[in-house]
Parts: sequence; structure tokens; C-alpha cells
Amino acid sequence: MGQYLAFDLGAESGRAIAGELSNGQLAVDELHRFPNTPVRDGDALCWDTDRLWQEIRRGLDVAVRERNLALDGIGVDTWGVDFGLLGADGQLVEKCRHYRDSRNNGMVEKVFECVPREEVFQYTGIQFMQINSLYQLYSMKLAGSPALAAARQFLNIPDLFNYWLTGVAKSETTIASTTQFFNPAAMDWAPELLHRLDLPSEILCPLIPPGTLLGRMLEPPHTPVYATAGHDTASAVAAVPAQGGDNWCYISSGTWSLMGLEIDRPVIDSQSLALNFTNEVGAGGKIRLLKNIAGLWLLQECRRAWSLESSEYSYEELTLMAAEARPFAAAIDPDAFLEPGDMPRKIAAHCRDKAQQPPETHAEYARTILESLALRYRHVLESLEALGDRKIEVIHIVGGGSRNALLNQFVADCTGRRVVAGPSEATAIGNILVQAMGAGELSGLDDVRAVVRKSFAPVAVEPHPSAEWERAYERYRKMVG
Repeated sequence: MGQYLAFDLGAESGRAIAGELSNGQLAVDELHRFPNTPVRDGDALCWDTDRLWQEIRRGLDVAVRERNLALDGIGVDTWGVDFGLLGADGQLVEKCRHYRDSRNNGMVEKVFECVPREEVFQYTGIQFMQINSLYQLYSMKLAGSPALAAARQFLNIPDLFNYWLTGVAKSETTIASTTQFFNPAAMDWAPELLHRLDLPSEILCPLIPPGTLLGRMLEPPHTPVYATAGHDTASAVAAVPAQGGDNWCYISSGTWSLMGLEIDRPVIDSQSLALNFTNEVGAGGKIRLLKNIAGLWLLQECRRAWSLESSEYSYEELTLMAAEARPFAAAIDPDAFLEPGDMPRKIAAHCRDKAQQPPETHAEYARTILESLALRYRHVLESLEALGDRKIEVIHIVGGGSRNALLNQFVADCTGRRVVAGPSEATAIGNILVQAMGAGELSGLDDVRAVVRKSFAPVAVEPHPSAEWERAYERYRKMVG
């Protein structure tokens, strides 16, 4: 029997979740939850890593002192791409920037002026998004950043917290693979790409696979710390309750929607380049062939904007409102929205630009977002079937978004595929069970998924296709091109 503590930090909130593994079943318990709110430092949008570190320490205090848990392991997972730079003294040389910071604007095109798009993809197999670490570093180079000049070590966010816990500076492969200077075919960094861009490769830390024991906490109770699947999507995919076969895909649904296949080798060719797919590392030596989609963040941003106008809604209320709203009032491309702020106005402008009437009520905005996500998923599903040369019959939706029954039904109806929803805490569950793999309690992904199926009952959603969804999808395809 093992007891593990997962710190799961998402773009909106973080949690400390304890897990007890016994007789092939896992029981989880949320011990501490906290917001993850970006902060402004002048014109820069940053993460408040100091406060997040204090929240991690608070979660440890709850587990050890208040609950008296004898922990066998600790693991940290977070969102991808962002990082901290350490100086010669081992301290951060500047605050960790948020991936939505405006410094990234235009950087993709600047990189292509030095290294053509096709060659960047050949090195990395990663989807082109201006939020990627590569473009963040390149923006620092072009700005003559003193922080980049002073940097001695590069650590993605979960690796940074692991360093603060243990004093060990290592880069775990699932999170490293989000940077766009990692080569998933070689399972190593891509230093030649950095050299061609005159970026320092010597700041990169040694790579380790998920499940590696980093060491013990520097402070009491000196609990073992595992480099779990540090990218939250990698942890979530590890907890997908699939059982054999290759007729399934996954959607890790939350602030972002990550939709893809689990495969043995990366797909880096002209087709995956044209479709702008990504090849990231998963647990158990797998590759996650996926597409990043701007998921429920759009609804989160609308909710934030409406609250400033004194219209306060819970997510449950917004979903109920959407269920009663006029269907197919408009359709949007979820990936057209990257920067935060005033999301309803941006959606309305997007609709007018696409020759559509904008939604008229808050309920219609909510429904438009959920319908558009389902339409986007179908579009990506067709690409996955082409890239993977397979027919997908089941869509596993995991993560916090899997609790949205209306969206799950929209996905089933729009795609004509059976949806299996849950577990909603897939990221923390995967984090815990990858730790258990590292500790030798579980032998691989098959064991992990057997525990998930035995411990958490999913919800099956059957499709009800309709002519209305078909018409909406045809309109959507014409809109996005």
C-alpha cells in the first residue's frame, strides 16, 4: 500500500491531492485548493511562482501535520511551455513569464527568418504556437534580455518546483517535449536548432523519464520526490481508462483541450506538418500525437468579463443557461483567441468578421462556445484518423471539463462517436500512479489504467447525430477553411 501526494497546477487553479493505492484500487482526497492568478510586473504578464510555492508548502503541511499522512512520494505537474531561468546563485533571474504575454507576438515569423518552418518541425515535431518556449526565449534574445544573458539553467515550471523541493535540477521529458527544442525521435534536446538561433543550449538540464526518483525533500519529513509526468496533459493521458486496441482517442478537457492519439513513434512528416499537429512525450515511453485547442478558457474569460459587469455565474449556471439557449446561433474558431481580456467583445467581432450575427445573450455566448468546441473536435478527429490511419470509435474525455455533461453530449452528437467521460481528476490520478510506477508498485501503463478502471466509474454518452449538426459542421468547415 502506497500513499502519494500530487500537486496539480493548472492555468486557473492548483490542488494538492492525496492518493492511497491499495489492492489495485486508488482512493483520492483533495487536501488543498488554491487559485493560480497571473500578476503584472510592469508591462509583463507573469506567474506568481513565489505564491504558488507557498501553496505547495501549505499543501504539504496539510498532508503531513494535519492529516498525519506517511507519504511514499510527492509529484508535481503543471501546464506546459513556461519556464524559470536560474542564475549562477541558483535563484530565478527574473519572474516566470506567462505564455500569454505579449512579448511572444510575431516571434514565430521571426524564427522562420532564421530557420524555415519545415526545418523547425523536422527537429521537433511540435505544433507551431507562439506560446512555445522556443519563441519566448527568442523574444528575450531579440530584446537583449539581461536575464537570458545571466541564465545558467533552464527549468520548466514543474522542474523548477522539483528543484526547490530537492535541490536537483533535471528536466523531465514530458514537459521538456512542450518547449519546441526537444526532439521526440531522438528523445533528446535539439541543440542544433538553438545554435542556429543563437540561443544558449548549455542552460539545458539533463533529461530524465517520468517516474524517476529525484531524491528526498530538503526539508523534513524528507519525503521522496518523483519527477512524475510533469506535463499535466501527459499525466491526464496516463489516466485514460482505455483497455487495449487503437480505436480510441482522448480529449484532456479544461482550460485547454488537448485532443490526440497515444502512439509508439512520432509522426513527423509533411502531412503532420501541414495539419500542424504536435508530437509530445507521454508516460511509459509513448508519444502523444495531439492538437492543442483553446478549450474552456473562452468560457472562463467570458465569465470573468461578465463578473466585472456585476453578472456573476457559476460554471454550472452557465451550462444550464447554454442548454436552454437558441442552438447554432453562431460558430467561432476557438483557436482564434489567444490573449486574455474582454472575451465577449472579441467573440462578437470574430462573428461579424465571419459574416455572422454575434450571440445576443450570455446564454447564447456560452452555447456558442460549447458548440464550437464540439465542431472543432470533429475537425481534429478527422485529421487524427488520417494521420493515425485508423477509425476512431470512442472518444475518452478526461479532466475537469469531463464534468460538463452538455459539452460531452455535443461532442457525441457532432462526431457520431461514443464518448466516455471521466475521471475528472485524471491529471492528479495520473500524477499519483506514475509516481507509483517509479516506486515499483505498478509495472507500466497497462497496470495504471487497470487501476483507473477499477477505481473510477466513467460515464458513457451515446451519440444522437442530426441534420442540424451536419449543417453546422459544413458551415464551420467553410469558415475555418
